[in-house]
Amino acid sequence: MLEENIITFVKNELKKLQNDLNPDYSECQRDEEEVLDSEEEKQRRSSREAFLKLAVNFLRIMKQEQLADCLQSSERISLHKFILYRNDIFIFSIIITLLFLNTFKCNLKKKFQCVFEGIAKPGTQITLNEIYTELCITEGGTGEVNTEHEVRQIEKFSWKPNRPETRIRCEDIFKASTERDKPIRTVLTKGVAGIGKTLLTQKFTLDWAEDKTNQDIQFMFPFPFRELNLLKDKKFSLVGFIHHFFTEIKEAGICNFKKFKVVFIFDGLDECRLPLNFHITEILTDVTESTSVDVLLTNLIRGKLLPSARIWITTRPAAANQIPAEYIDMVTEVRGFTDPQKEEYFRKRLRDKEEANTIISHIKTSQSLHIMCHIPIFCWITATVLESLLKTKQDGGKLPKTLTEMYIHFLVVQTKLKNINYDGGAETDPLWSPESKKMIEAVGKLAFEQLQKGNLIFYESDLTECGINVREASVYSGVFTQVFKEERGLYQEKVFCFVHLSVQEFLAALHVHLTFINSGINLLEEEETASVQTGVYSVRQFYQSAVDKALKSPNGHLDLFLRFLLGLSLQTNQTLLQGLLIPKRNISQTNHETVQYIKNKLNENLSPEKSINLFHCLNELNDDSLVKEIQSHLSSGSLSICETGLGIGCNLTKKSCEALSSVLRSQSSRLRELDMSNNNIQDSGVELLCVGLESPHCTLQTLRLDHLTTCCAFLSSALSSNPSHLTQLDLSYNHLGVEVGLQTLPL
Repeated sequence: MLEENIITFVKNELKKLQNDLNPDYSECQRDEEEVLDSEEEKQRRSSREAFLKLAVNFLRIMKQEQLADCLQSSERISLHKFILYRNDIFIFSIIITLLFLNTFKCNLKKKFQCVFEGIAKPGTQITLNEIYTELCITEGGTGEVNTEHEVRQIEKFSWKPNRPETRIRCEDIFKASTERDKPIRTVLTKGVAGIGKTLLTQKFTLDWAEDKTNQDIQFMFPFPFRELNLLKDKKFSLVGFIHHFFTEIKEAGICNFKKFKVVFIFDGLDECRLPLNFHITEILTDVTESTSVDVLLTNLIRGKLLPSARIWITTRPAAANQIPAEYIDMVTEVRGFTDPQKEEYFRKRLRDKEEANTIISHIKTSQSLHIMCHIPIFCWITATVLESLLKTKQDGGKLPKTLTEMYIHFLVVQTKLKNINYDGGAETDPLWSPESKKMIEAVGKLAFEQLQKGNLIFYESDLTECGINVREASVYSGVFTQVFKEERGLYQEKVFCFVHLSVQEFLAALHVHLTFINSGINLLEEEETASVQTGVYSVRQFYQSAVDKALKSPNGHLDLFLRFLLGLSLQTNQTLLQGLLIPKRNISQTNHETVQYIKNKLNENLSPEKSINLFHCLNELNDDSLVKEIQSHLSSGSLSICETGLGIGCNLTKKSCEALSSVLRSQSSRLRELDMSNNNIQDSGVELLCVGLESPHCTLQTLRLDHLTTCCAFLSSALSSNPSHLTQLDLSYNHLGVEVGLQTLPL
């Protein structure tokens, strides 16, 4: 009874305060209210003053010091003066915030405290805090566009030697470093697909909602762009926009955000289909004026609307330049997992310690897998596949070492789950039923056609263009939940996407491969082949033309697609997909010719990035002849590389240094002396080489380098990381400079 009376009193007092402070609340309405005598009025005044003191105390307990100070200053105002001070809605907002802030935070906690690895699937949710592994976030860079394939960017991060870098913790994303002379309002965070940008914003929001961090912030509003796209034809004021997404704020009557610390989080700029135009868009400063969502966003980011608010935007690198640099105060980059964080993830993800150790050890044996595990969602794919194989493999079974093998097994595992969980099949039933084949054909076509357009998310119009209706897509997402997913926006409109860009690229390559094998049509050519051609010559031409097309790409957008396509040509990989396709006989000769074709291309004047991708293509084809050739020469220990003749030219260049670095990092390397004299490796090649030098497995004792200018910083970092073996460093015939170069070396 006492509790009910207290709650009723609080609600009544809040309502009266709202009426008192509302300019639209008429005098006649006040006259109709209960008339109190002097004694009752005195008690009411006393109770209200006590209520205000309680509110101040609760605000301080909630660590809302700023709000408490503002409210406490109002206690000095007499009650009648306080009532007459109608235009100060802020006092009312403080009281309302006190009552409803916990409700708002509780709703955010419900939304973000549980996550679904891969795709939301009933019964598989776990808490974010349980699975979350700290990501590597760095400060610096610009908002410039990076059009390189994202796997290239990940590879560059993995090859980059240790150098001074400003690391940022998730909760400190808005905290300025000591060098900055002004506060940070707008942060742009870049990161490749699947690197953990969305999870990062969820963790940031959840920690705030759980009162762990950033308690100086009163409101935090997260918005995914894929939902904002659905409001393309709608109009809102900024206040109405917030109320539309957060109904509890609307119900509380909170409309004035100027005095509060507010954070807007816009996740996935690369998925935005709104016409954001920062040059010709109208200026808007009134938070109550209605306009289109794109005008709202541009004015909010420009600081015309609610300039006191903080803005956090996440994006893939290719879309970073959609926002002019003058509106960005700080650029950060999510690098994904460092090597220790990869291990931490697998140990959290896998309860069985022995399984975790086996998987971690296996990943370290494959450079391709180890590099890709910088991406958190690839770690999830890897754990899903290897955990399943370890549970079911027979004696002598081998775990996948290439990307193509990994993604084929991923497809097989998910198809088996679909057959058992949704089709009612048994473990021993044939894997590729007619329904499964039809589904793979449909999602493969969608993957390929949307990949060509650069789309990672698809709406109904995109599906229609690919000949898929929404009902079919919903069925596919319902039964193929870990590969292809359906999301519902605010209006329950459907949005579709693949779990990760690499899954889309794999399915696209599978679609192109199946189309050619089944019909002789090469989808990579502008003109379709007139008739079915399955001869050796046409098969060879098919793969070689794919290599040529990928090499012509200025940004490498077909790099990973090419790796998958070539990997699918292997007999062993086709056997894994038996039933979905008919393995081609006598294809080994074609594979050999493709390998030789790639080696010939490596002798041409290619960029380092294109050369590196061709090395990965050779790996997908299970050809390690080049690596073995390099290792055989290097393991001799005392020969000059230039004198050995490696088959890729005596004059080594930057592109050769990645393979050399791999050898230096190998546990089996016996190399003690390395003479790189008279080679055109340049300083950028030394940067790659230093990754091998800093490895604990590197036991190099003598190193000779020449014709360099600015390599000392890289050498210094590498030798500081691994100082125990190198005893002779010959830097004759270099232009390093005594003051800025040699003095940095730890000699």
